[in-house]
Amino acid sequence: MDMIGKKNLGGYFEELALTHKNKTAIICEDVECRTTSLSYVQLNEQINQTANLLTHMGLKKGDKVIIHLCNSIEYIVNFIAIAKIGAISVPVNANYVYADTLFMVEKTKPTLVITNSKFVHIYDDMIENNFTFKNGIMLVDNCSCNHTQYQKEFVKYSVNFENNDIDNLDTAEIVFTSGTSSFPKGVEITHYNLIFAGFYTSWQGNFNNNDICLTAMPLWHIDAQCTMMMPAFSRGATFVLIEKYSAHKFWDQVLFYKATITECIPKMICTLMAQPIKDNEKKHNLKEMFFYLNINNKDMNEFLDRFNIPSCLNSYGMTETIVGLIGDRPDEKRRFPSIGKLGFCYEAKILDSEGNELLSNKSGEICIKGEIGKTIFKGYFDNKDATNKVLSKDGWLRTGDIGYFDDDEYFYFVDRNINLIKVAGENVSSVEVETFISSHDKIFEVAVIGIPDKFNNELIKACVVLKDKEEMTKDDVVQYCLSGLAKFKVPSIVQFYSYLPKTCTGKVRKNILRSDHLKENLK
Repeated sequence: MDMIGKKNLGGYFEELALTHKNKTAIICEDVECRTTSLSYVQLNEQINQTANLLTHMGLKKGDKVIIHLCNSIEYIVNFIAIAKIGAISVPVNANYVYADTLFMVEKTKPTLVITNSKFVHIYDDMIENNFTFKNGIMLVDNCSCNHTQYQKEFVKYSVNFENNDIDNLDTAEIVFTSGTSSFPKGVEITHYNLIFAGFYTSWQGNFNNNDICLTAMPLWHIDAQCTMMMPAFSRGATFVLIEKYSAHKFWDQVLFYKATITECIPKMICTLMAQPIKDNEKKHNLKEMFFYLNINNKDMNEFLDRFNIPSCLNSYGMTETIVGLIGDRPDEKRRFPSIGKLGFCYEAKILDSEGNELLSNKSGEICIKGEIGKTIFKGYFDNKDATNKVLSKDGWLRTGDIGYFDDDEYFYFVDRNINLIKVAGENVSSVEVETFISSHDKIFEVAVIGIPDKFNNELIKACVVLKDKEEMTKDDVVQYCLSGLAKFKVPSIVQFYSYLPKTCTGKVRKNILRSDHLKENLK
């Protein structure tokens, strides 16, 4: 049975308002610790007012809209309002500069930009360079300029809006991948995808309408949308959105809002562990914490023990799969560092380099089958070649990730295929080497990459960030590796960094580390 039916996002939020009425839907805390909140009825009414405003501005079905904002209620309201019209959101990483944003603008040709006074200069510069945005630029904060002032305008419009001309397989947003290995690709995500994510992840995490679901992850990334926002709304829970992650504030926010569900990436865990211990840090209401790759067992156990986390849910997914389709299941035994078991609505298999299906305990490419536009993405925007390369017509997706499953059907992640390092005929997992090196007490984080070598195919390079006030030599790192890794897995090159370049979700941009190394060694 299809649990979504013909629901689209606009109709779905109308239903949520009718069901949950005056219950608090969302609380947002900005960087100044100021909070705003809306009930389910208020949220839907503001969505409708905004949809009427955008329609008055000339926005129509199929138009693309840049959303360049930090986490905020205005982000969510405009995102759903755009979908309600049948237009398509194009979320922009708030850390992007002109060149990054220009790529997305040239690719999608948006008719409208929704941003604020902090980022508007990027689009004013584009207009100076002869770009046009047919429906203009709208600012969500008060600013003395010639652009549309959202806060002044949306309140003038009706709280009722109806548009039945939207199929739930229509594209709701185009999310550009982080581009850790090449130029970003625009992943088309449908109304159905987003509603399904709410149902799926709320099942996976045992969400209920009494939950308080808190995240500091950015809304321009699929994770915040599909791991916290949509699941919280799907159960009539309260969604707490933090504008920006702060290591010294985050746990206080978990405590203050009495969060029952939250999520952490490895970067957050490392920075939280570096904070001074507080007497009340174990006195929280958490029942579940979503977690994503990669961290070693030692660091994970220390984190769980220090903060008294009762349950940590590991899962595996990507923008193209919408949700963590392989993951720990509710009320089932967990086997960390396993990424869990296959969830409902999906199939999975492991293929070797020749395309042959492998049995248990054999590493190969993880391949996933779902329903296109429903449980997996619709395709890459304006890029049929890239779509056809990874997605078959019957819904099999080649992830480019290497993994295996054990005899009990628990899956394990080995590495990104692109990050496997080929050393003198041996395949070395960068994740394995990173996990071992990061277990050293003096090391804050590490990224391991392959460097071309005419004799060995590739050499292993460890890019190491030390903890504050700690000291190590390159030889110290090598000797530590020799104590626990096969010799061919030990880095030939060690370089110390003050920080590693990352995407908004904390993934190390290894392509930058590789290119920087090659540039430095060509001098």
